[in-house]
Amino acid sequence: MMLALDRFLARFAVWLAYAGAFVVFVQVVWTSYGVMMRYAFGRPDAYVTEATALLLFPVAFLGLAYAMKEDAYPRVSFLLDATRGRAVHKWIKTLTDLVVVVVGVYFSLASVDAAIKSFHSQAASEILLWPRLYFWVPSALAIVLFTVFAAVRLFLLWRPEALARKE
Repeated sequence: MMLALDRFLARFAVWLAYAGAFVVFVQVVWTSYGVMMRYAFGRPDAYVTEATALLLFPVAFLGLAYAMKEDAYPRVSFLLDATRGRAVHKWIKTLTDLVVVVVGVYFSLASVDAAIKSFHSQAASEILLWPRLYFWVPSALAIVLFTVFAAVRLFLLWRPEALARKE
């Protein structure tokens, strides 16, 4: 069951990464439009700076689970590399993964709390008047998925069938 959950979360991580890529595409198009309006026509777009800044927030979190799926986090891995094949390797990997889960739980709680508070307060951005809920909900979803994915991967680290699949 945990392997099936891991595969589902990995697929969902890909879809979140696609959503993040789409948001980046929107940012590129909008920023290019803003530059063209400012320098070619002398009429700057008043919204482009706030829009790209607001859209950058969810993009920062939409790729977290995908980076975990691809094992693409920057890290100092000399201990893991030096202990590969030894019994202590699994313990060091467990410790590093546990730190990721603990940090993920903290940010999950903070982001879900912020999403709930933005829903109740109906707060909006200063210039565009976009509800902040639109930025907190996808971010909270992405961080919670990342944390669950990290916990599943930590659990599977100690399962023999998972090790056979990973190696």
